[in-house]
Amino acid sequence: MEELRLGAVERQFADIIWQNEPIPSGELVKLCEQKLEWKKSTTYTMLKRLCERGIFKNENGVVSSVLTKEEFGAAQSEKIIEDTFEGSLPAFIAAFTSRKKLSADDVDEIQKMIDAIKGE
Repeated sequence: MEELRLGAVERQFADIIWQNEPIPSGELVKLCEQKLEWKKSTTYTMLKRLCERGIFKNENGVVSSVLTKEEFGAAQSEKIIEDTFEGSLPAFIAAFTSRKKLSADDVDEIQKMIDAIKGE
């Protein structure tokens, strides 16, 4: 996958696809015209760009995701941790919690995830 980042406009476009997939490309053009005030050519240019990045595919005029929104978010998070924290999840968590304190519910949820992984 070429690029794991989406700009603000790309994100809006991606969300339209994720919320409506699989979607015929003609229907996508109509939605983008309504929601983003785009012309047909703008929609197809953006679609081509995100297909080239491996996020979506357009097969036989039907647009769907290669990566779900959740998978995209996970891949993006992994890349940030790899690039910024040398792949260290503990370093990321330390940096995150130095600026934003975790609630008791957050801690409980994280502990449940850790316990589930240990139990595998």
